[in-house]
Amino acid sequence: MTTAPADPMIGRLVDGRYQVRSRIARGGMATVYLATDLRLERRVAIKVMHGHLADDNTFKTRFVQEARSAARLAHPNVVNVFDQGQDADMAYLVMEYLPGITLRELLKDYKKLTPEQTVDILDAVLSGLAAAHKAGIVHRDLKPENVLLADDGRIKLGDFGLARAATANTATGQALLGTIAYLSPELVTRGVADARSDIYALGIMMYEMLTGEQPYVGEAPMSIAYQHANDTVPTPSSKNPAVPHELDELVLWATARDPDERPADARVMLDRLREIEPVLRGGAPAAPTQSTTVLSPLADAPTAETRVLAPAGAPLVTTVEDDDSGEDAAALTRSVERRRRRGYWLLALVLLLTGLAAGTGWYFGAGPGALAEVPKTATMLPENATAVLEGAGFVVETDQRNDPVVPKGQVSGTSPEAGAQARKGSTVTLFVSLGPTILPVPDVIGKPEADARAALADFSVNETNAQQFSADVAAGTVIAVLDADGAAVAAEYPERGKLTLLVSVGPVPPVEGLPVAEAQATLTQAGLQVQLEDPVFDNEVPADHVKTATWTEDPMKPGSVVVLTPSKGPDLVDVPNVVGKNMAEAIDTLTAAGFEVSYELPDLFLPVATVKSQDPESGQAVRGSTIRLVGSLTL
Repeated sequence: MTTAPADPMIGRLVDGRYQVRSRIARGGMATVYLATDLRLERRVAIKVMHGHLADDNTFKTRFVQEARSAARLAHPNVVNVFDQGQDADMAYLVMEYLPGITLRELLKDYKKLTPEQTVDILDAVLSGLAAAHKAGIVHRDLKPENVLLADDGRIKLGDFGLARAATANTATGQALLGTIAYLSPELVTRGVADARSDIYALGIMMYEMLTGEQPYVGEAPMSIAYQHANDTVPTPSSKNPAVPHELDELVLWATARDPDERPADARVMLDRLREIEPVLRGGAPAAPTQSTTVLSPLADAPTAETRVLAPAGAPLVTTVEDDDSGEDAAALTRSVERRRRRGYWLLALVLLLTGLAAGTGWYFGAGPGALAEVPKTATMLPENATAVLEGAGFVVETDQRNDPVVPKGQVSGTSPEAGAQARKGSTVTLFVSLGPTILPVPDVIGKPEADARAALADFSVNETNAQQFSADVAAGTVIAVLDADGAAVAAEYPERGKLTLLVSVGPVPPVEGLPVAEAQATLTQAGLQVQLEDPVFDNEVPADHVKTATWTEDPMKPGSVVVLTPSKGPDLVDVPNVVGKNMAEAIDTLTAAGFEVSYELPDLFLPVATVKSQDPESGQAVRGSTIRLVGSLTL
């Protein structure tokens, strides 16, 4: 029995901040993991691009585009994107973690949904999509897999991996993007997409939710694409008679083959949905927001008996039968009545004070005046944070402030701070993040690294520098400042934004003419890799010395390769002795041996001339060098 290999990402600490816990899902571009943000102590979903795509600029650009597109949206029906970066060779994206299921999983369990359920989901998806369209973003990959249904009832739209600006709607010759079952006719035929293409995909999703199946099926993707381009989507009621005709009309409107006949964007379709929603719900009374229990009085309950009790210690009044003491008896009666009335007042005062003490104790102990802990609301959406604070008994006042960590539109904190004790009913100020403050970037190019880091204290400068060899910039001096994408930073940058210093390590050591072993040691010590080519002859460079050193990159960085070509020294060959031989034959012999030949006789006399002397006469000479012949005519 074999077991699947363990995922190497599980347990990994990404970028020194995100501790990967488990795998959630795997797609065509990336794998999604559950992780813990150690800095903010919260669970997040971290999306990691597949390693085999990391070197593909198209996929990498698309991956970064997802972060930038989603980060521009702050809406309760859009999955929040918190961070994006590069850890070694791994590109990642940090998103809001929503425990729950996708719409696809819901459809697998229930096959089809009721009109009311469809309307609820569609309202949420259209709300998020309307925010995207308003921001100029086209999703381009709407499908049930990208609609998230959280356990707490929230519905969010995610996966903006194919999103593009609404104005950039022309194809670039690449394959069609998105799932073929939801592609609009204009994407199939012309490769263009705008907000109305999202509406078409949403119409297909409506049909699927209401009927339990997609309108077009086929064995091959091209067959499905052909149907999208040439057929009209049928009404859902033709498959499910329970579908109201208002939803039939909405589906047909959204899936019109001509984009001009569809809603212009998600806001137009959302407004229409909300117009027909009361009709779809049949005028039924809305469900109560909370259950209320009413206790009826008991019919047989006995009527309480009312009694007046005399104060304790009141004297017993007796009838005095002695007629002579009538005046004394009357005076005694009046005295008793006065003391009785005083007793009633004292009793009432005691009861009043007791009630006041009990009420005060309740007010400050359990009532509105009691102390309560201010809940933690950082990174929540404002409406959710407001509900949490009001549920804890506080009055909420909203304000705004910049925050270098919390994304724009999310709660950055409260006053009093989370965890502090405050009176119930008191006001808690809820601060909504405006995002980081945009600061001017100091000019640190040409400065030593330490001075540059001090000048960039308002930003988050990577502890590890990017390094580069330079013959013009001294070692330890800043060549450039790079932003989070590795490009030269602009004149302004967000506070605490990630920056990297590109620092010079001096020039590449010159090694031409050095012994090969010494050249290798010098380059290796400088952090470069060495590759040796086959030795070649060189009449000027001694054997086993470097003839040429070639760079494989420009500019060179530590780890780059330098190709060394060693010298074999001069190419020496034996010089044939041709003295006394026929001049023409001697020339042929020397030329065949690899030499050039010089002589003074006219070529006409060479066949009848004899070599009188040669220089050099014997020994070895460099191949290609010139041998001088002196000839004489044979008489």
